[in-house]
Amino acid sequence: MSDRGPDSDIRERAVLVGLAPSHAQFEAAEASLDELALLADTAGAEEVERVIQVRETPDTATYLGKGKAREVVELAQALHADAIIFDDELAPAQGRNLEDMAGINPLAPNQLKIIDRTGLILDVFSQHAHSAEGKLQVELAQINYHTPRLRGWSDVMSRLGGGIGTRGPGETKLEVDRRRIRRRLTKLRGDLADVERTRDLKRKSRVRSGVPQISLVGYTNSGKSTLLNALTGAGVLVEDRLFSTLDPTARRLDLPDGRHAVLTDTVGFVKKLPHTLVEAFRSTLEETGSSDLLLHVVDAAQPDPEGQMDAVTKVLGEIGASQIPTILAFNKRDLVSDADAAVLAARHPDAVFISAARGDGLDDLLATLGERVAAARLIVDFEIPFDRGDVRSRLHEEGEVLKETFESDGYRLQVRTSQDVLARFSEFLVDGREAPGPDGV
Repeated sequence: MSDRGPDSDIRERAVLVGLAPSHAQFEAAEASLDELALLADTAGAEEVERVIQVRETPDTATYLGKGKAREVVELAQALHADAIIFDDELAPAQGRNLEDMAGINPLAPNQLKIIDRTGLILDVFSQHAHSAEGKLQVELAQINYHTPRLRGWSDVMSRLGGGIGTRGPGETKLEVDRRRIRRRLTKLRGDLADVERTRDLKRKSRVRSGVPQISLVGYTNSGKSTLLNALTGAGVLVEDRLFSTLDPTARRLDLPDGRHAVLTDTVGFVKKLPHTLVEAFRSTLEETGSSDLLLHVVDAAQPDPEGQMDAVTKVLGEIGASQIPTILAFNKRDLVSDADAAVLAARHPDAVFISAARGDGLDDLLATLGERVAAARLIVDFEIPFDRGDVRSRLHEEGEVLKETFESDGYRLQVRTSQDVLARFSEFLVDGREAPGPDGV
């Protein structure tokens, strides 16, 4: 077994491969490979060469086209590379064809590996999942990803070379059969359902307590953990690597007017976030959807902050959190020129500029958080027909019922709640509008 990996002095050597649909999009493809190089570095590999093929659409058989694919394989072999890493998710047939082209025997150790972006991200996640739930979620995602890529059930997940693409459940389930995989998937889903129920109970308890919930969201390595530490003294791990934070961390946040809220750090997002990960982490990500407020942290020093913002917005839409009030915080202001900052400020006039590492702008951010939290939690009146007891129960679970009376045609509830709950049950609002307004919790 190879001892190469993120904790070894010996790092794997990787050739990175991407596609540019046209020459005009070559620069974007380069930027995407820059991020792939960071992912590879986090996983324990160094880039020794990169190849970008200008091609309108991926080849269905080999991603690059037969001639170019063979050229890349020969290049990797000449450079004594350990892996070829592709900047997209390869179809199972593409991966098999590329392995055949490279003469790879999955059962033999220390051979050139064909890895795609999804497999690389899953590998990084497997290293950084520390909680029981995080490990379950990663294992579920890895099995769902690897299962359609198995060449035969006798060599399930049997890449024996070690290193990137081999960590996680693969090493402990090399010879499992079809039935055992199905049993394992069933158990994983059951265990995750139990954890989800426990978290749901805790979330409902926090909602009933009336303490506002704020979720930190943003692109990976945007500085969310640094900001959490700066605002709350959380002391969570901060590394200049992608996905250094995977398990959610919640801490009390004291606001300027004496109130407090719960601030939760969440997993960072990336472009081309694997669907298997979104599905596996859906229960964790959906907790973001129950927040009163989102604090979207953006690395303003990145070459394309707008592109990273779009990637985060896309995932928020997938998990039903796009309608939650959001504060935009451009981080690392100390690394951004005044001219570039002025451009961002003109495009996003309500944004706050900060440096979480130096503490710049945090007082302004806290003041903005205090104002927006007060506006995000409302006291409203609902009228619920007697035959909609399900809605009445949900309001008791997801809000703080301050007063409840029985009328001739149903229940009347005065509820302290969030904008999210308000939007979902707006048809039951008294007169179809908000009652008193911000309550100043």
